[in-house]
Order: sequence, then C-alpha cells, then structure tokens
Amino acid sequence: MLEVFIPLILSGCGMIMISSLSLRNSTGGGNPFAPPLRQFQFIGLGVTLMFACMCFQTEWFRKHSAKIFLFSWVLLLLTLIPGIGVKVGGARRWLALPGFRFQPLEFVLFSLPVFMAKRLNEDEVVLSRSDGHTFLSPTLTTILLLVVPLMFQPNLGGSILVAGICFVMYIERRGWKYPLWGFAVGVVAVAVLIWIAPYRMRRLNAFLDPWLDPTDTGFQIIQGLVAFANGSVTGVGIGKGLQEERYLPEADTDYIFPAIGEEFGLVGTMFLVILYAVWTLKVFFIYRNAKTPFTKSLALGLTASVIFPMFVNVAGVTKLMPLTGIPMPFISAGGSSMLFMWAKVGLLMAIKAENNEEDKPKRKKKKKNEIEEVTEE
Repeated sequence: MLEVFIPLILSGCGMIMISSLSLRNSTGGGNPFAPPLRQFQFIGLGVTLMFACMCFQTEWFRKHSAKIFLFSWVLLLLTLIPGIGVKVGGARRWLALPGFRFQPLEFVLFSLPVFMAKRLNEDEVVLSRSDGHTFLSPTLTTILLLVVPLMFQPNLGGSILVAGICFVMYIERRGWKYPLWGFAVGVVAVAVLIWIAPYRMRRLNAFLDPWLDPTDTGFQIIQGLVAFANGSVTGVGIGKGLQEERYLPEADTDYIFPAIGEEFGLVGTMFLVILYAVWTLKVFFIYRNAKTPFTKSLALGLTASVIFPMFVNVAGVTKLMPLTGIPMPFISAGGSSMLFMWAKVGLLMAIKAENNEEDKPKRKKKKKNEIEEVTEE
C-alpha cells in the first residue's frame, strides 16, 4: 500500500510547511490556522475522491472516457470567458466556485490519460491504422485541442505537460518514430511563442541570468536559490526560515520546495525526491502487471501526469528550466491539484485491484497443483 502511504506522507510534509509559513506570517493579521486547516480539508476531500475512484471498475472509465474528457475541455474553455474565468496575475486559469478557485487544467490532466488510453487501444485504431495516422489522430489532434485554449490563458507550462503525457502514451503503444518529429516541431513552436511574447522573453532572460534584473524578473529565482543555500545540508530548523518569510514569493505553492530546502536542508529535499522515486517504482509494477492494453496505457499516463509536474516544478525552482507556475504534487497549497492527484491514486489502485483479482485463480490453481503433487508423493 505504499502507493497510498507515500502520497499521505508527502501531503503531511506539505501540511507541516504550510503551517510553518502561516504561523510565522500571522503577524500581518488574519487567522494563522486558516491555511493549514484549509489544506487539511482538501487532503480529506482528495482521499475521499480516491476511495470513490477505487469503487469504480476501470471499464466504467473506459466507457465514459470521451464524456469525462469533453467535460474537462469545456471547463477549460470557460476560463477564457470574462466574468466566468478568474484572472490572476495576467492569466485566466481559474473558475470561481463557492469557497475556492478551481483550475480546470488539473481536471484535464486526470481525464487526458483516460481518454488517450481508450483512443490508442481501440480495435480499429490498433488493427487498421498506420502509425502516422495514429499519431495524427488521436495524439496530435488531442494535443492541439488542449494547447490552443491553454495558450490563450496563457499557460505554457500546462501545454508542455499535456504534450508530454500524450507523447509518452503514444510512444508506449507505437514507438519513437513520429514523436521525435513532433518534439522537434514542438521545440520550434515554443521558441516562436517565447519570441513573440515580451513577458516570456523576460522570463527566459531571467532564467538565463537572473542577476541582470535582481529586483524584478530575476527576484523570485534568486530568492529561491538563496533559500536552498541558507538551508545547506540539514536546514535552519522548522519555523526558523527567514527567506520564505520575508523575500520568497509563492512560498506555499510554486516555491514550496525551496521553502522546505531552507528549513530542512538537502536532507529534507532529498527525502521528498526519494519518496517520489519509490512511489514511481511501486506504480511501475502496477503498469507492468496490467492485464489489458487499456489499463497498461492508463497506468502509464496517470503516473506521467503526477511525475511530470514534479520534475517541472523542481527544475523550475532549481534553475534547470524556466519557471512555469506548476505546483508540487501532493505538497503545494491548493485544492484543484490535491483533489485530482488523489483521484489519480484511486484510479491506479483500481487497476492494481483488478490485476490482483485476475491473478487469484492462477495462484489457487498453482497451490492446488502443489497440493496434488505432494499427495501423489
């Protein structure tokens, strides 16, 4: 059950960090217990959603994959409508719901693996269509269907995640030939999008050399690196971090990893990375033991939709790639990501349960044969 316990540990680590930040910043007014209590509620709702997904057979998700995907896509489009979509920091990525803001991208990253697993493993696609046609539809078509509204938000990080999940699921089914061409075209497209958008050029310049403008575009990157440096190997101690208290923006969401690095040091950050690695290994066995092509592709897509955001977040805050605003799975504050991360765990556990059910008759038969052999002897 490490597939469930590890996300629980990660969520607990996030709770500890959010509580530390909230209590230290409470001098500005407000209830210092509100953020951690809110996060605790999201974790509870997420675990409930996990159990709900475990109650459904994967066949139900396969049957309704198009409807689930279409619903998530419509919600994504609604973010672009003024008065419905919520604009924060110049981007329309949220919908206002009673009590909290909802980010449809997180729902998309849940529905996408289900939809792609169904489409890539349909009999007519597998048996009658060439690799080129399969890459064009559904893979490339699905990417464009999602990337267009994402770029209007704008959300380049979300677009990269969508393309990455689709590519890895296609590669698992059909190989590398067309994704290599698609990757080359994607790199060119990203370069053009960065070049025509001044704010993306500023972000790229800040990534290349944040000290060119240390008080503006490079400020967040520099403060994140300073937080890691302050933490050194063992950290300054819980509740004693100064960087995230005074200088580090978004310390409870996008930059929670540097905040953890300052208080718990390299030991704390490596502990989290090891947890993600062990979780990935455990989920790999679910993928390897999957009994049908659909569940095999689904397990891979769900795993990618958890691990890719982790890599993007860590790479962004450690200056290995430009910042994209992707939260840390199970750790960052926020409801949308937490809910659907746990939903993915529930669906993975449903696949594992079906694998075990199909293995039971084989184990019983093997045990029966062993008993008969002993009896004959």
